[in-house]
Amino acid sequence: MTPVTLPPGLRVIEELVSPEEERQLLESIDWAEDEVIPNVQKSLKHRRVKHFGYEFRYDNNNVDRDRPLPGGLPDICNTLLEKCLKMGYITEKPDQLTINQYEPGQGIPPHIDTHSAFEDDIISLSLGAKIVMDFKHPVGHATAVVLPQRSLLVMSGESRYLWTHGITPRKFDIVQASEGQKIGIVSADIGDLTLNKRERRTSFTFRKVRRSPCSCSYPSVCDSQRKDPAPSFPDDEREASKIEGKYVHEVYEEIAMHFSSTRHSPWPRVVEFLRALPCGSVVADVGCGNGKYLGVSKDLYMFGCDRSKALVDISGEKGFQAFVCDALSVPVRSGSCDACISIAVIHHFSTVERRLATLRELVRLLRPGGRALVYVWAMEQEYNKQKSKYLKAKRASNGKVEEMVSDTVKEMGNSACQGSVYPNESFSQCKDRCFSANQTVHAKLPVHTNRTSFDSQDLLVPWHLKDGTKKKAGQAKSHDSLACSTNSHEPSPVFHRYYHVFCEGELELICKRLDCIKVQESYYDQGNWCVVLEKQ
Repeated sequence: MTPVTLPPGLRVIEELVSPEEERQLLESIDWAEDEVIPNVQKSLKHRRVKHFGYEFRYDNNNVDRDRPLPGGLPDICNTLLEKCLKMGYITEKPDQLTINQYEPGQGIPPHIDTHSAFEDDIISLSLGAKIVMDFKHPVGHATAVVLPQRSLLVMSGESRYLWTHGITPRKFDIVQASEGQKIGIVSADIGDLTLNKRERRTSFTFRKVRRSPCSCSYPSVCDSQRKDPAPSFPDDEREASKIEGKYVHEVYEEIAMHFSSTRHSPWPRVVEFLRALPCGSVVADVGCGNGKYLGVSKDLYMFGCDRSKALVDISGEKGFQAFVCDALSVPVRSGSCDACISIAVIHHFSTVERRLATLRELVRLLRPGGRALVYVWAMEQEYNKQKSKYLKAKRASNGKVEEMVSDTVKEMGNSACQGSVYPNESFSQCKDRCFSANQTVHAKLPVHTNRTSFDSQDLLVPWHLKDGTKKKAGQAKSHDSLACSTNSHEPSPVFHRYYHVFCEGELELICKRLDCIKVQESYYDQGNWCVVLEKQ
């Protein structure tokens, strides 16, 4: 048996502090003090947090070096830090401290501490209870490490810069059953396993703020060194997967909380579809996001899945049944669902083949006679006199408000909205038509200007991450609106999501390539093309 080792540069030091020192550190935390410290986020969605020295900004995963917090680090930490310096666990005294308090069931998503924000050595003291922390290498190697109560985690080198670390939100951890094994790697090959019930845990994480760009040996994951070229349209499945990983999967992990705060109102026609299903129907929401449709009807047995763990966690917090998976491969038995919905998901797949494979997976889940509802973004943001709220209004010279629409949209604006107006058209003819109306085929994916007409079917749509997710009363959002206001004091981070916006008739034509499927209905709904499929 090959022994499993800790990630390079990772150490766990047992019993760094005594029980009495642990008690003193815990009692020193006065959460109420946060109320008089500006710019400190006292409570996050998944845990309680305090910052000292410098605030860690969760909107940009960095610190503002020019705005130190008053008071510096607490004096009670001096003895601990002097011990760490003397023992060689750190090479210089930290100037930033984050205290996290985790209740049973809470965790933190996998992440790498931003390279440009902090120096090499990062240390974290676990108080109150032990925990299992998960480490993962970019190529997929994963290691679960037990952090005992009163132990110190030391991350440097590869473990700090290259491996992600996180805590899975759950109320029990799997640990080794051996009483003598307090620390180490959880592995089925080492003794018996047992469950350890979590208790409240508090971590003190110390870091040194970096004053110059990072020059580590891992440029592929270093924000100081990495220079991302403009992505190209994918030529093969491998490139398609890479684009979706970077411009869909990674982005939703970063924006999940802000995204969820703008997704609370179910769309009426989706609700209508669900409530028309027979009582007791089993329904899969593939790409469920924050679960806003999972609680629409108590007469249905609904479950959701999504590629974003952060969004699945939000669904779980609402009491919904949801799990993490890719829409290309849903781990559910074939023919087990009475209905499926896929709302604003398939447009994130970057090739025709992958979009078709996702639809085929929906069909696989359905029993004969089962129905699926699919929504995708429409290239036509005005259709049959329906104007999508996504478009930005501008003032015309005569004082009237006009919507910014493309020539393509105007040409199609008077067509009937039930079904395609091109019934005998082939898929290639559909694509030719979509590209013919003043549209340029880009070798590089263009970045879309929010709330304007689409001039390319394949593009990157910006998401401006807002610091604070609550909307003002009366501030309406359209379907999947992306134009978010920015912070008045400093620019907000911008993430780019890949989209393939569908032209009229394209979605139906893809569906007709599926076996044993009847397109029952197709329609346009607020900037989306929509179909209802029935499995024959």
